[in-house]
Amino acid sequence: MKHETIEKNINLMVILIVVAISFGGLVEIIPLTYSNDTTKAAEGITPYPALRLAGRDVYIREGCYGCHSQQIRPFRSETERYGPYSIAGEFVYDRPFQFGSKRTGPDLARVGGRYSDDWQRIHLLDPRSVVPESNMPAYPWLAEALVDPDLITAKMAALQKLGDPYSNEEISGAAAAVAGKTEMDALIAYLQGLGTNRSSRR
Repeated sequence: MKHETIEKNINLMVILIVVAISFGGLVEIIPLTYSNDTTKAAEGITPYPALRLAGRDVYIREGCYGCHSQQIRPFRSETERYGPYSIAGEFVYDRPFQFGSKRTGPDLARVGGRYSDDWQRIHLLDPRSVVPESNMPAYPWLAEALVDPDLITAKMAALQKLGDPYSNEEISGAAAAVAGKTEMDALIAYLQGLGTNRSSRR
């Protein structure tokens, strides 16, 4: 009888659904906020240097996460192709994280160092010249747009306030680190660093 009452009263049903989802979400999320596995950086994981941080911004802005994931799942088919499975401690300095779920292109979690800087540059300028079957668009404008030193300095200072362990010296040197660098240089630096700080797990 109570079940019928709920089914016939849409407002009551909506309220109970929201309560159930909220309770379930809290049960899942709250323990994670107190777990060292999810809140502490894994061994070797450090905040992004200035140029890589700028490259990550380009990666997000250009929507690269729409076709590339950065999360290797703990299955043999994944680890044999991409390398060691991902752990939460690798992503503590990612705001927002780039797990992704779509793989039109390959997972990039461990792509760092697999290809040369020149290969990455050519691939971004003309993907089909190195991967004929690729349907990835070209990004020639990245080779002309310069990284904004003031923006990166301000971003690192903001991240320091959020808890990222940037030193004052790193922040004051950020502008010099990206001076004269293009957005393509920054994106390549970001890609070349992915997974390299967890290479000991291979």
